[in-house]
Amino acid sequence: MTDAAWIDAALTSARPQAVGALLRYFRDLDTAEEAFQNACLRALKSWPQNGPPRDPAAWLIMVGRNAAIDEARRNRKQEPLPEDEAISDLDDAEDEIAERLDGSHYRDDILRLLFICCHKELPATQQIALALRVVSGLSVKQIARAFLVGEAAMEQRITRAKARVAQASVPFETPGAVERSERLTAVAAMIYLIFNEGYSASGETADLRMPLSEEAIRLARLLLRLFPSEPEIMGLTALLLLQHARAAARYDADGGVILLEDQDRSLWNQTMIAEGVALIDKAMRHRRSGPYQIQAAIAALHARAASSDETDWTQIDLLYGALEVVQPSPVVTLNRAVAVSKARGAQAALDMIEPLACRLSNYFYFFGVRGALLMQLGRNEEARVAFDRAIALAHSSAEAAHIRMQIDRLKRDSAKESTTDRAGMRGATKRP
Repeated sequence: MTDAAWIDAALTSARPQAVGALLRYFRDLDTAEEAFQNACLRALKSWPQNGPPRDPAAWLIMVGRNAAIDEARRNRKQEPLPEDEAISDLDDAEDEIAERLDGSHYRDDILRLLFICCHKELPATQQIALALRVVSGLSVKQIARAFLVGEAAMEQRITRAKARVAQASVPFETPGAVERSERLTAVAAMIYLIFNEGYSASGETADLRMPLSEEAIRLARLLLRLFPSEPEIMGLTALLLLQHARAAARYDADGGVILLEDQDRSLWNQTMIAEGVALIDKAMRHRRSGPYQIQAAIAALHARAASSDETDWTQIDLLYGALEVVQPSPVVTLNRAVAVSKARGAQAALDMIEPLACRLSNYFYFFGVRGALLMQLGRNEEARVAFDRAIALAHSSAEAAHIRMQIDRLKRDSAKESTTDRAGMRGATKRP
């Protein structure tokens, strides 16, 4: 590995710990970020010559802290620096930091940093943007490209998020047991949102936004290292791994959507699947089921099946039923209907989703599923109406193209039926 490669990997890995500790010290996101960046610049000069420090995160924290203090002294030439207790709850013991920062401090700092990014007063889009900037260290340009907005707009979004965090006076003390549980749930949801931003991309945007899914997996693994015995965090990590394992098979060469049942399973990442399956099996042994675990168990059943025909749709139906109990949602019921159509037929599935029509009247996938079920039942005119509505609600050209393929199939089937009917009538007129 080249100097640049290992240094980049070390800086990326150490970023959450370092920024979290610097934030705890300076209590300001901008100051913490700037201190970390200054420490990175010094690392780029020092590490290639002297080799990597024993603890990169501790080195970056010490150097970043000192650089920020020096900068404050320069900016306040005649003003005395505030007492250390006024700006920090860390001991002023650089030798101890250089040797090894306490692991529990790392744990709390990272959780606090992640929680600040998903503060309840921030809209979801600002939460994700702030996390990608502060925790992951992506540039504003990278985040803007992923969200398909201009750099100036994304810069404003991140700036507003930081301002709202500052105004909210988020506490910096170590969270208690109850707060820890609440924060963990919020952090997990934020990571899941980041993943979905990448996973839902298609066509020309897929390459730009796939790194979001990869970054979400990295954050989930980080969270799992902090909470190795939490089954829901195991479930979250497993779910992201199992979903992302299919990335290479989800789109064709033109960026068109390939349904799960039609995907080339040889393209699935078996290493990622093995990791995900092992994690969900471990999580389920805790017997504390949650929504991420159930979704991961569903994804594992798909991953374990050698083909679509070998999928255990009955078990998937049961798992979706359990998910409806712990996380009731019309979208969950819609997904369950797909499994029901495989296990019990299209009519049973259609009966299940019809009551959802009002709540999902603007949801692309509802009309796509409804059209497919109607087509299976031979109700082609109704299917065409549903597909037309789906196209009108499509969020991407790839989604619209997929529905048009279904409409083309309807037309071909209708043409065949018409030809068969005419041939039958001609045969009937020739009978004696």
